[in-house]
Amino acid sequence: MYEHLETAENRDSLKRVVVDPVSRVEGHGKVTLLLDENNKVQQARLHIVEFRGFERFIQGRPYWELPVLVQRLCGICPVSHHLAAAKAIDQLVGVDPGNLTTGATKLRRLLHFGQVLQSHALHFFHLSSPDLLFGFESDISKRNIIAVLNDYPDIGVQGVKLRKYGQEVIRMVSGKRIHGSGAIAGGMNKALSKEERDYLLTDIDQIIRWSVDAVALIKKVHCANLPYYDEFATIRSNYLSLIKQDGALELYHGGIRAKTAEGATINDHFDYCRYNELIHEEVRSWTYMKFPYLLSLGKEDGWYRVGPLARVNNCDFINTELAEAARIDFKAHSSEAMVHSTLAFHWARLIELLHCAESIKELLHDAGVLGGELVVQGEKRYEGIGVIEAPRGTLFHHYQIDENDIVTKANLIVSTTSNNMAMNESVRQVAAEYLSGLELTEPLLNNLEVAIRAYDPCLSCATHALGKMPLQVELIDNEGKRIDKLIKHNDGQIERHA
Repeated sequence: MYEHLETAENRDSLKRVVVDPVSRVEGHGKVTLLLDENNKVQQARLHIVEFRGFERFIQGRPYWELPVLVQRLCGICPVSHHLAAAKAIDQLVGVDPGNLTTGATKLRRLLHFGQVLQSHALHFFHLSSPDLLFGFESDISKRNIIAVLNDYPDIGVQGVKLRKYGQEVIRMVSGKRIHGSGAIAGGMNKALSKEERDYLLTDIDQIIRWSVDAVALIKKVHCANLPYYDEFATIRSNYLSLIKQDGALELYHGGIRAKTAEGATINDHFDYCRYNELIHEEVRSWTYMKFPYLLSLGKEDGWYRVGPLARVNNCDFINTELAEAARIDFKAHSSEAMVHSTLAFHWARLIELLHCAESIKELLHDAGVLGGELVVQGEKRYEGIGVIEAPRGTLFHHYQIDENDIVTKANLIVSTTSNNMAMNESVRQVAAEYLSGLELTEPLLNNLEVAIRAYDPCLSCATHALGKMPLQVELIDNEGKRIDKLIKHNDGQIERHA
């Protein structure tokens, strides 16, 4: 819905344009623009307007329920929450994440590669390819996967089948495509059977070929629209991700690497169990989503980006052949040490999709996924922290329990939360550069959504913390002017702003 209202803010008559809801993302959000009488953009904000409260929901539950329970945060990336929670409760039973059995680690990695593959395929082909193939301001009837299947049937079918294959990997390992089980405290609850392994091997070579085609497609689309694609919604930022000890791209387990916009290292191989020494979160009144930042750089300069672009920027290499060749090609696209183009998230995302396909093939040929010891335990602890690279970026799960194994405290920092400031900056950039001074139309406003979709935000995951959340009610007269505003605070006090 695109809504035009007059307000009395700042004593001037400003036009308020609302994009509500932001479409083709997971969850609910809106964008508001404040325009002056010449349609010049004075303010642009991304608001996350849904509330989930999972950090409170899971308090009082026994810790062993967490890997299954937290999956209900999201139907798109449940495996990421499943594994992050599992890595945290590994520590509660005295097992450090790097000390699982070889078989359990390989099964978890296989599960995770399937998750990232299906999520990246879903986002690119189903949600973003209509914009990229038909144009950002195309007719609204074209902005869906059905239109892609009609006009580009080969691309559409490949996208559907890539996602289906990733879901089949998840089903074979965890029992269900969505909200399965598999990871438990200290390991895994089952291995693959030979029949399950052979079933997944049947199509893997085709999946790799399609993944190669997907990387070629996004490179073609991106490079055919230069310099526009390099400049659209583009901002300079710090970057944060997990990294292997040898500097390779890592999705399951590693240390934290943070770099500046110039490519200088801020932190390297930082122990994620000490993340509180590295990252703090800021709360702002106009959104339920927090604003994380690197403590060493402060609130103003310490915000950062996570996800495929951060991971491909931060790593020294990718340890699968085809994805590494694609990474080298991708990095050569920029004259700088870091690629900053926001639309390059799509390119990096498909490089990771290719890496996942190659990695799945390697693991399916590894006997470790077929059995052996799967669970280990040690001495009980009362605190556990699990961190993983979800499709959208670095995901933190932190739990504390009591002597009865009941969760007493939980903190989650999800990928979309880490990208919050960056998404707002990209929205501002697009509004100022491409919308300011124009008569706004629905196709033109889709540019704002394109900028947000590049980050593949999961808004359901991102709005989970209970804090100061006052209820606000505004009374607007028939001319669009605000004549009264009431704020009800958590303590029941009413604040009036006439």
